[in-house]
Amino acid sequence: MYTPDPDRYADMPYRRTGRSGLKLPALSLGLWHNFGPDRPAETQRAILRRAFDLGVTHFDLANNYGPPPGAAESALGDALKADFTHHRDELIVSTKAGYLMWPGPYGEWGSRKYLLSSLDQSLGRLGLDYVDIFYSHRPDPETPLEETMGALHSAVQQGKALYVGVSNYSAEQTREAARILAELGTPLLIHQPRYSMLDRRPEDEGLLDTLDELRVGSIAYSPLDQGLLTGRYLDGIPEDSRAASDSPFLSADTVTEELVGRLRTLNEIAASRGQSLAQLALAWVLRGGRVTSALIGASSPRQLEDSVAAIGNLEFGEDELARIDEVVKQ
Repeated sequence: MYTPDPDRYADMPYRRTGRSGLKLPALSLGLWHNFGPDRPAETQRAILRRAFDLGVTHFDLANNYGPPPGAAESALGDALKADFTHHRDELIVSTKAGYLMWPGPYGEWGSRKYLLSSLDQSLGRLGLDYVDIFYSHRPDPETPLEETMGALHSAVQQGKALYVGVSNYSAEQTREAARILAELGTPLLIHQPRYSMLDRRPEDEGLLDTLDELRVGSIAYSPLDQGLLTGRYLDGIPEDSRAASDSPFLSADTVTEELVGRLRTLNEIAASRGQSLAQLALAWVLRGGRVTSALIGASSPRQLEDSVAAIGNLEFGEDELARIDEVVKQ
C-alpha cells in the first residue's frame, strides 16, 4: 500500500492562482503523452506516486489525452482508486473538452451539449464526483461564447467542477470570456497557453498582460517545446525522438542546424547555472512569478525528478535573461 512521503510539502513552491484562494504547485504533471495502454500501468502509477511525494499536487488532463482518447483519464482513475483514495482533498485534478472525442456534430468544439456530456464522461473515467478545474480546451468559431461560458458556469453550479478555465484563447477572447463568466458569477480562474523560451506568443500577443490585468492565473503547457528544450537534440535528431517519428507536433524539418546551434548555446547557459537545459527552460517560464505553474510530462520517475529539480534555481540575473533573449531571437 502506497504511503506518501511525509515531507512532500517541504520544497515545492505553491503559487496563488490569480485572485482566487487556490494555490498550484510551481510544477504540475500533465498526462498528455505518457498515460495510455501502450505504457505499463505500474510505470504510470510510479510516476504519479513520485510526483505526489515531490509536492506535485496537480494532475492535468483533457478528455482526448491518451492515446487513445480517454485513456489518460482512465489511467488516472485507476491510480486514484489504488493509491490516492485517502488523499483526494490534497489533489487538484483538471480536465478539458474541446477537441474531437466522438463522431457526429456533438463530439467536439464548444457547445453546451458537448461540454457537459464530455464532463460527465470524464468524471466516469476518473471515478470522481467532481474535477477541481474544467477547461474549454479551445475557442469555437461558430458557437456563441456566451453558450460555451454558460456551460462552464453550469458545471460549477452542478457541483461537477470547482473552478473553470480556458486554453488556447487569444487575449481578446480571454477578456470576453472573463467578462461573461463574471456576469454569471463564476470567475475565470486560469488560462492554459502554450509558452516556452522558443514560443513566446503569450508575451508577444499580449495574453500575459491581459491575464495580469484581469488577475487570472496561468499554467504553461509545452514549456520544453515538444522536447526541443530537453537536451535530446543537441547533436541532431535521435532515432527514437518525437521529431524522427510521424508526430504532428514536431517535425524533422523543424530541427535545423541553426536551431541546434541555439540549443547548444542555451545548454551552455544552463550549465553555468548548474542546471540541465530542461531545468533552465522550466525555470525561465516560472521566472518572476508571472506564470502560476508549468506543466511537465514524464515517461519515468527519474525524468520527473530531473524536471522538479528546476525549482532549486528559479532566479535569473538581468544579464542571463538578456543572453537568453539574444540567443533565442537571433
